[in-house]
Amino acid sequence: MIERFLTDVPTGGNINGTGEVSAARFLINGGIPFGEHGLLYANAAYVSKKVLSFANYRTPYWRQDRGLLHSVTDNGGKNYITAATLAFPSDDPNIYRGYVGYVPTFEGDLTDYNFTAGVKDELNGWASDLSFTLGGNKQSYTVDNTVNRTLGTASPTRFRPGGYGFNHAVGNLDISKSVTDAFVVAFGAEARSESYTIFAGDTASYSGEGANSFPGINAVNAGTNTRFNLGGYVDLSYDITKDFLINGAFRTENYSDFGNASVFKLSSRYKLANDKAVIRASYSTGFRAPTLHQIYAQSTQASFVGGTIQLSGLFNNRSAQARALGIPNLKPEKSTNISVGVGLNPTKNLSISLDYFKIDVEDRIVYSSSISSSDPNSTLGQILSKAGVANIQFFINGIKTSTSGLDYVVSYRNIGLGNGTLGINLAGNFMLTNEIVGTPTEPQAIKDAGSSILSAQIKSLLTESRPEYKSILGFDYTVGKWSFGLNNTLFGPTRFQDLDNGGSIMNHIKAEFDPAVVTDLSIGYSFTDKVSLALNCNNLLDVLPKWDLVALNAQGAAAIANPADKALLRGFLGFSGRYDILGYNGSQFSQLGRIFNMQMTVKF
Repeated sequence: MIERFLTDVPTGGNINGTGEVSAARFLINGGIPFGEHGLLYANAAYVSKKVLSFANYRTPYWRQDRGLLHSVTDNGGKNYITAATLAFPSDDPNIYRGYVGYVPTFEGDLTDYNFTAGVKDELNGWASDLSFTLGGNKQSYTVDNTVNRTLGTASPTRFRPGGYGFNHAVGNLDISKSVTDAFVVAFGAEARSESYTIFAGDTASYSGEGANSFPGINAVNAGTNTRFNLGGYVDLSYDITKDFLINGAFRTENYSDFGNASVFKLSSRYKLANDKAVIRASYSTGFRAPTLHQIYAQSTQASFVGGTIQLSGLFNNRSAQARALGIPNLKPEKSTNISVGVGLNPTKNLSISLDYFKIDVEDRIVYSSSISSSDPNSTLGQILSKAGVANIQFFINGIKTSTSGLDYVVSYRNIGLGNGTLGINLAGNFMLTNEIVGTPTEPQAIKDAGSSILSAQIKSLLTESRPEYKSILGFDYTVGKWSFGLNNTLFGPTRFQDLDNGGSIMNHIKAEFDPAVVTDLSIGYSFTDKVSLALNCNNLLDVLPKWDLVALNAQGAAAIANPADKALLRGFLGFSGRYDILGYNGSQFSQLGRIFNMQMTVKF
C-alpha cells in the first residue's frame, strides 16, 4: 500500500514551501515643541498578521478520518487501505473507498501594538526625559481539516488550540547634566509591569490525544502570570584630558519574583593623532531574569523524531512533572563582558574599527534536550506515560558558556561615480571561542533512565551552529532620486548533530555546512521627500545551503561507509528525504531561497 500510494503521489501529499502571509501595519510618530527646549512626543504602532501553512500530509495507510473529511468515491478504482489495515477496526471499510488521506492546515493570527508618550525638557542645564510605554502582543492558532481521533465521529474538523499573550507597561525617567566641560552626570529610574497569558484551546482540541497535528493547550495549563520590577541607575563620565575619557555606570533592580540585582560598567577611551585614532576598552557585569514565557510556558505538540511523528511536551519548571524529576526553578543569568578595540579615521571619508570581545555567562538558560525513556517502569517513563507524551523538555539553568571573538568594520563614503555617490562597507566578525564550561548536574530520575538534559544536539546547537566567521561587503549608490544597494554576505561553516531526526548515531556524526555567499539587492526611488518606493530581492542568486555528513569516530565512519546507509541518514536529516537539498536543522542562512518584496513609504 505504501509503495502504491507513493507511486501515485511521489511527494507524499505534502505542501512544501513558505506559508502564505498577509499583514497590515500602522505607524505614527509626532512631537509638539513648547518653551525654549521642551518637546511633547508620542509614537504608536499596530501590526495584524495572519499566516496560513500546512502540517504533514496524513497518508491513508497512516491516519484515517472516520469519514469526516472526505466524500466516498471510487477515485478511479484506487484503494490504499483495507479492513485489515484500518486503525479503527470498528470502522466500515466502505467509507474509505477512494480515500487518499488529508492535510491539516496550521493558521496563526498575531496582533502586536506599542504606544509611547513622553516629555523632554531642559532647565538650568538639566536635561530630562519622562516617558510611559504600553505594549503587547497576542498569538492565537487555528487548525483545520483534521480530527481528534479520540472523539471518533463526534470530532470537529476545525479547532482553536489556544495561544499566548504578553503585555507590559513601562515608565522611564532620565536626567543628565554637563556639570563642567569635562564632567557629565546622568541618572534615572524605570518601573515595569509584565503579564504573560496562556489561553486554553477549545475542549475538543486537547481532549484525549488532541487535534491531530497540533493538540490544543489544556485548560489546566492556562492562566495569567505577572511580575513587577523597579530599577535605578547612575552614569558618570569624566574627561581627564581632552583625549582621555573614563566612564562608570551602576544599575540596581528589584524584581517581585527574583529579588535584588546590581550590575556595573567601567569603560575608557583615549584619542591619538589628532582624533584620527581611538583606543577603547570596557568591563561590565550583566543580569537577566528569566522571561515569564520561560518560567510559565507549557504545551504539547507533534514533531518529527527519528523519522516518525511523536507528541512532545514542554513543561515549565514549576509543574508537577518538573518537581517529580527534580528540575529546579529557574534563576537569573549573570554575565561578565570584556571588550577592547581601536578606531581609525585616516581621512574624512574612511573609517576603520576592530574590537575584541569576551562574554562569560553563568547559569545560562537553555532549552533542554528532548528527554525520553525506553523503560516505561522508570520514574521518567511513568511521568511521560501519565502526561501522554513520548518525550519532554524544560527550560533550565543548564550551563556556563564562554564566547570570544573579533568584530570589524571598514567604511569608505562619498566616492564620486558618474553623477552619483558610492559608499563601500565591509563588516563582519570572527569567532575565536564558543564553548561550554563544566558539566551540568543531571537530575537522578533522568540519569537513571539513561537520558540527559544536555545532549550532543544541544551542545552542538550552542557551540557550533553559528558561523565561525561572517562578512558583509556592501555597496550603496545614490544618483538623483534613485538609490541602489548590493550586499554580499559570506557565511562561514557550521556543524550540527541532529539527534531528533537522525537518531542516536548522530552522537558520532555531524552534518557540516559549507561556506557560502548570499547576495541581496535593493532598488529605491523617491518620488518626493515624503513618498518613496523600494524593491528588494533577498538571495538574488538563489543560493541554498550545502552540507555533508562527517564522521567523528570509527562508529560514525562505519555508519556512513555504505552509500545506501548514508543516503538513508541524509533522508532522515533532510525531512524524510523530501528536502535533501539541505538539512532540516542547523543551516547557517535561510533555507527559503530567492525572496522578493516591495515597500512603499509615505510620510505625513
